[in-house]
Amino acid sequence: MKTPQPLTVTPRQPHDPEPELVGITVAHRAMLTDAGRLVTAVTAIGESRQRCSPQRAQAIARYVDLLCESIHHHHTVEDTVLWPVIDACAGGIVDLTELTEDHAALDPRLEIIRHRANAFRVAGGDRRTAALLAAELADLRNLLTEHIAEEERDIFPVIRRHVSVGDWQAVEKTAQRTGRLTFDGPRTMAAATDDERSVLGAEVNPVLRLVLTVLARRHRRFEDEVFSG
Repeated sequence: MKTPQPLTVTPRQPHDPEPELVGITVAHRAMLTDAGRLVTAVTAIGESRQRCSPQRAQAIARYVDLLCESIHHHHTVEDTVLWPVIDACAGGIVDLTELTEDHAALDPRLEIIRHRANAFRVAGGDRRTAALLAAELADLRNLLTEHIAEEERDIFPVIRRHVSVGDWQAVEKTAQRTGRLTFDGPRTMAAATDDERSVLGAEVNPVLRLVLTVLARRHRRFEDEVFSG
């Protein structure tokens, strides 16, 4: 992943249109969905309710690693790009300290989860390492649920009121350019409703739309390896 750089901003004027927050809303939903279904799958393996071949263990470990990378990238973009935009447009209106501290606390947890996932892979998906990984993933899911609810409650209204459409689009483009399209693209589209998918699809050019269609097929095969017990 590339390191996102800060942006130059132009605050939203009172009669300007509000930015469209479908992209970040669906990205949040994709994180929570994946964390939840990984907990379900790995817990079932730990309780011997699902079988796990070494090949499936490897796929699960890879999925967990990519999810941790995606979460880290998401909150890095918020810390280094979005938060400065909000400060420039609405300084003093909202305190971002607690959300930034949440991000800092998440990083060591993500590293622990990656370590657990690798141990699970090396052990070929045995029950003991599955149980340890499932417990860490459950903690992650709970933390993300609380953090995302707080962020959407406190930050989204500020973005709509004070950040211009152009600046918001620049934030989103930075996130897309510095992230892993092969993983995040299909997950985001899969987590969207039909209406949300229409909004997201209208924002991409025909070539990228075709690329996402191909990536979605590949990602479904990857998901089948991970979640089909």
